[in-house]
Amino acid sequence: MINFRYHVVSLTAVFLALAIGLVVGTAALNGPVSENLRNNLEALNKDNNVRREQVNQLNEAVNRNQEFATQIAPGLLGGKLAGRKVAVVALPGTEDHTAGVVKMLTVAGATVTARVRMEDKFFDPGTVNDLLFLVDQLSQPSISVTGLPRNSDGVETASALLALALLQSTPSSPTAEDVTAVLSAFTQPGYLTAEEGATGGAEAIVLVAGVPATDKDADKKSRYALTMADVFSKAPRMLVVAGDNAGDGNLVSGIRNDPTLVTRISTVDNVSTVQGQVTTALVTVERLVQNKVGQYGLAAGATSIVPSAAP
Repeated sequence: MINFRYHVVSLTAVFLALAIGLVVGTAALNGPVSENLRNNLEALNKDNNVRREQVNQLNEAVNRNQEFATQIAPGLLGGKLAGRKVAVVALPGTEDHTAGVVKMLTVAGATVTARVRMEDKFFDPGTVNDLLFLVDQLSQPSISVTGLPRNSDGVETASALLALALLQSTPSSPTAEDVTAVLSAFTQPGYLTAEEGATGGAEAIVLVAGVPATDKDADKKSRYALTMADVFSKAPRMLVVAGDNAGDGNLVSGIRNDPTLVTRISTVDNVSTVQGQVTTALVTVERLVQNKVGQYGLAAGATSIVPSAAP
């Protein structure tokens, strides 16, 4: 008769056999598995080292290309903007790019009559009424506010006043004192920052654009930047917009996707690079000297990387 003790002994024997089998099997497989894992790890390390070297080589190539663009700029640009006057207006977050653009315009021989940096406050939807009030309170002898837009868009109206101050006007450009007064009026409340010595009389504006805003008012701010570009480019004014084609609502894409603006505003979509800054100067030459409009760079909507050589 089979009793309970027999069942206990039988189950114990079964589990003991399983344990012995696992130990023996693990010992038998341990060598091949460990060797396979070791080989895979060595292969991955080698692959990572190769990838790291490739990245370093690409970074070095980019740096060399930047150096090449810097060194070739004087021969490519020298004298092409001699005697021409250009104002540079920078949107928020473009300080480094703007310095490069100003450098290349100067290499081309241009006189930078004004360098203005717009602050975030100018494009804040909450400042629309304040901008309108500021413009209404400002009237200079050579800058008539009677021709400004009459609507509730403070950015449009204020941009129109800035254009009158910075650009050549008919019959004469505003005096340096007028320009200083206008820029000071916008500087004190924190709408913009302008370098000392700014004057009017520019033949064109180079508007340097950065990465679009990403906050809750991002869409409105992108539209306001597009409004500024629109106002700056209205005939007979000439405008070049230099930015990057990254992020929703970026200014370059906004212009290229607008059937009207794309016909009167030239754009460059890689201004964060030295190559793009050189291209910006070349496009300014094309806009001022040849009176041509074009879209340049590496992104969608660009017709070529740089303008074709002038005849």
